[in-house]
Amino acid sequence: MNTHMSLDDISRSGRPEHDELVPSRYALKVGEIDVLIVSDGILPIPAPTIAYNVDAAVRSAWLEDEFLSPEMLEWPLNVVVVRSGGQTILVDAGLGADPDLHLPRAGQLIHRLEAAGIDLESVTDVVLTHMHMDHIGGLLIGGVKERLRPDLRIHVAASELDFWQSPDFSRVSMPQGFPDALRRAAKQFANEYRDQLRPFDQEHEVAPGVVVQRTGGHTPGHSVVRLASGGDRLTFAGDLVFQVGFDHPDWHNGFEHDPEEATRVRVNLMRELAANREPLVATHLPFPSLCHVAVDGDAFRCVPAVWDY
Repeated sequence: MNTHMSLDDISRSGRPEHDELVPSRYALKVGEIDVLIVSDGILPIPAPTIAYNVDAAVRSAWLEDEFLSPEMLEWPLNVVVVRSGGQTILVDAGLGADPDLHLPRAGQLIHRLEAAGIDLESVTDVVLTHMHMDHIGGLLIGGVKERLRPDLRIHVAASELDFWQSPDFSRVSMPQGFPDALRRAAKQFANEYRDQLRPFDQEHEVAPGVVVQRTGGHTPGHSVVRLASGGDRLTFAGDLVFQVGFDHPDWHNGFEHDPEEATRVRVNLMRELAANREPLVATHLPFPSLCHVAVDGDAFRCVPAVWDY
């Protein structure tokens, strides 16, 4: 990934005020665990990316029913900060800044953390749901690594690290430019943060009540983060669930490396969340993305949570 933009550049350009009219963070409690959902901005994506295994007319009809453009979508990017047992955990790191892709409305995480009063120096752990560039790029911005703790632990599935050593894109359908950008970002990340990486196989408890679980599907090492404390629960699903995934969980997203496996994992997770009524947060659902899952025939329904002011 090309990272000509530095942390100082981002801090000077468009730093949000604490009283910004459009909210970019939302706080909640899961038992004794503090959770902050932070918007990294908006990522424009060609609409066919959400479902390349269906007829274009069918896809366009669904988009129009949802008041979405049939040409270009605006994907939200959500990141989560978790505090538990004296640890501050950043779950994913947003897009960062790749000038070659011209995505100025994303990559807002660093100065939004600052606006929320979260110092990079306070982060003890990072959990990566996977290593797509919109989940690791925030840590590749110039000047960020120098502000992180030298003993920072970065938790990622071992199979994810293995995959990005020689990624196979034979089953994806990404927009032009993204495959090369993904390769660059993953390679740079693995090189720069090699000493901080803490690979896990299938499941790892990062902090009290904070467990990362490998699911596969979207990428070979894609993982979700499950929070549990005092009878409360919450799942951060990463890229397992997109907006279209409720109505059409079998539609294939262009970034999925194993579309059939991604469908199976998505359906199983949403059935579980519908049965136990556990709230869901996901990277690309509209901010703050907090919702419940309801069964709707052979599909599902997203029930937005009521904001607690």
